[in-house]
Amino acid sequence: MQRGKWPFMCLVWLVFSLICCGCSTRTEPEVRLGINAELTGSKPTVGDSCKKAAEYLAAQINQGGGLKVGNKALPVRLFIEDNEDKAESAAAAAQKLINQNNVLAIIGPNASGNAIPAARICEDNGVIMISPWSTNPKTTEGKKFIFRACFIDDFQGQVMAKFARQKLRVGTAAVLYDVASEYNKGIAEFFKKFFEADGGKVVAFASYTTGDKDFSSQLTTIKATNPQLLFLPNYYNEVPLQVKQARNQGLIGDIIGSDSWGSQELLKLGGQELEGAYFSTHYAPDLASPRAQKFISEYETCYGKKPDDVAALTYDAGLLLCQAIIQAGSLDRGKVRDALAQITEYEGVTGRMTFRGSGDPIKSAVILQIRDGQFKYFATVQP
Repeated sequence: MQRGKWPFMCLVWLVFSLICCGCSTRTEPEVRLGINAELTGSKPTVGDSCKKAAEYLAAQINQGGGLKVGNKALPVRLFIEDNEDKAESAAAAAQKLINQNNVLAIIGPNASGNAIPAARICEDNGVIMISPWSTNPKTTEGKKFIFRACFIDDFQGQVMAKFARQKLRVGTAAVLYDVASEYNKGIAEFFKKFFEADGGKVVAFASYTTGDKDFSSQLTTIKATNPQLLFLPNYYNEVPLQVKQARNQGLIGDIIGSDSWGSQELLKLGGQELEGAYFSTHYAPDLASPRAQKFISEYETCYGKKPDDVAALTYDAGLLLCQAIIQAGSLDRGKVRDALAQITEYEGVTGRMTFRGSGDPIKSAVILQIRDGQFKYFATVQP
């Protein structure tokens, strides 16, 4: 597809989407997909990226004549719900998408605290859910209908612990994490486990609660232990304030984080204090495959900005789902679920995924460094 056609195609798709959303009596066959995203609340950038990538994929499919299901090519229709970045709203959004919109499958939620309750609803109703960005093991644990397009926290915690010990060569570390968040708490615990198993010592393991703005008490305790490194497995909207307060307290060691840093908003909010910091994430735009480069280029032409990791993972999640629908040749939820479970290898824009009997892909992680106010590729870590 020629790149010059994309802005017009995006406009056509948005108009088409608005028309479809008002058509409650439409009866012709279509592939009905739900989007359960954090469009408002504390992480609107996450939801916006998820929504944009899903709309981009749907537009791409519909512009090409539809998705092949058996001997027919059917249009893809999205039903988008805002979960407000709240667990109860995420569960309610899942219920609405299933019971009112009769979707075949749901993409999202992204944050683990929202994905875990939504996954229970989908599992109980036998509806496929594939989360682009939820890395907490509880999202898919013990469930048949729940999948993800990202690695999980035990791998990510191990990656950053190994990176701290072997690349940064630090012996002591402190951790500051949100105790009320499944994601933050989980990855903090995994980092501590693997860092100490590799001979390091976590000298401070401090927590706060979602919404806190003043971290001076925790950082005073942390500074007293004189750590060589500070690990912040927290979201992009919180980390800049934490880093600024840490530097003001006189903490001068390395600062590292996790995939929740992967938004351009982090750079806008963080400024010079974040220069030199590292974090693990899912793909590096400056070291991408030809397929990924094509996606990045067309997404940027369509929306005027580069896709972040949530956008790239949403695109991969959607393509995985579409591949399963094509293989199933049916819109039966059980058959599509079985086809999705049978995918063992998938090459996406965020890299190669290998599935071995669960909804969790085995895939590599990349480590980015913040240099000159930009995310720069630093290393790739294999599972």
